[in-house]
Amino acid sequence: MAEKRTRIRTKTTDDGTTEIFVLVSHPMETGLRLDPQTQAKVPPHFIQKMTFLLNGKEVAIADLGIAVSKDPLISIRLKKTKRGDRIKVLWSDNKGDKDEAETTIGEVG
Repeated sequence: MAEKRTRIRTKTTDDGTTEIFVLVSHPMETGLRLDPQTQAKVPPHFIQKMTFLLNGKEVAIADLGIAVSKDPLISIRLKKTKRGDRIKVLWSDNKGDKDEAETTIGEVG
C-alpha cells in the first residue's frame, strides 16, 4: 500500500468553528536551487492549487507557488460546521501531479 501524501486533521471548537489542517508530502522546488553535485538548477516542482470542499461544496481555494516550503502545512477555518460533515481536499502541481484526501469532522484520520 502506498504511503499517504496528503493528510487531513480537524479541530472543532464549541461554537462550531472547525480548523482544517492539511499536510502534504511534496518537494516544493522553486527552480532557483542548484544541485550541489552538478551545479545545474533543480527544475521547479510546486503545488499550484489546493481546493477545499465541505459536503461536496467548494468552500475555499488556495493558490500556492514557489514561496511555500517543502511538505507544506495549510490550514483554513470554517464556521457553522458540525460533527459528521465531510471535508475533502484536492491539490495539483505544476507537473500535473495530483492528490486528494477526505475525512469526516469528528473522526481521527
